[in-house]
Amino acid sequence: MSVKVSIIIPFLNEEEGMPSLLEALNQYIKSLIDFKVEVIFVNDGSTDNSMKVLKQSMPLQFEAKVISLSKNFGSHAALRSGILNASGDYIVFMYADLQDPLEIIGSLYHKCKEGCDIAWAMRRNTNNSFIEQKFSMFYAAMMKKYAMANYPQKGFDVVMFDKKVQFNLNANMEANSSIFLQILQLGYKQETIEYDKQVRKIGKSKWTLKKKIKLFIDSFVAFSYAPIRFVTIMGFAFFFIGICWTAYVIFRKFFVGDIASGWPALISILFLGFGVTNISLGIIAEYLWRTLDASRKRPVFIIDEITELNKHDK
Repeated sequence: MSVKVSIIIPFLNEEEGMPSLLEALNQYIKSLIDFKVEVIFVNDGSTDNSMKVLKQSMPLQFEAKVISLSKNFGSHAALRSGILNASGDYIVFMYADLQDPLEIIGSLYHKCKEGCDIAWAMRRNTNNSFIEQKFSMFYAAMMKKYAMANYPQKGFDVVMFDKKVQFNLNANMEANSSIFLQILQLGYKQETIEYDKQVRKIGKSKWTLKKKIKLFIDSFVAFSYAPIRFVTIMGFAFFFIGICWTAYVIFRKFFVGDIASGWPALISILFLGFGVTNISLGIIAEYLWRTLDASRKRPVFIIDEITELNKHDK
């Protein structure tokens, strides 16, 4: 029985790059001999003509379908919808911008066939801007120290996994979370390969600063106790400083007598105290909001329709 690999490709407003993506998929999949492929495109609320271009595309040399979400839920939710509807023996994530070479799919497949349940493609280089590289390095360093010690220094975007992992992900749909970190912490046998990330040639990246900040917050709140521990440590630290400051004021007042009462010291203490309190309440509120959000059991994504794309054989 032939092995099937499900390739999940989320997209948002990729009208310009869609023809290049389809051409690349046709060329790559036509050369495969080790496994069959189904491609699952996930339309994450596109507002341009991406869907029109896709439906009127060139003859496809592979099995494909499009999952259209009812609105933009984010790339991680889009990937989850693809996993839920994938029928392959293995599942892999790819992206419409073609920054990740399609050839790594075969390398990941052979890693899985060697006996692992999860195969990661680690970036050897990113070709990102200086600011983006520094943000990624900071994010990776924080994740390694406070959340997951095995998080790669340069990060990852591509992963292949088997049916066991698919079952666990479908059974535990997490909102406001990182699907990559969820896969990473599942355990199972994991292997890695390295690759060079390419420069985006067509279209504009949808990976905005706002989305990066949200992922940063989601990662720590969902996978680390570090923010709560930070609140506790800050509380003890300022309690200790307060005791020392009180002892110092009493000593200077009774033995030196050179400290005058006044509003500057009071205002400084109030600013410092309220600042720490508000930071602490903000962090705790993040956890409370996410608990409330989980208790509502709102869907992580809503599928509007699933469209089968015709396969044309030469």
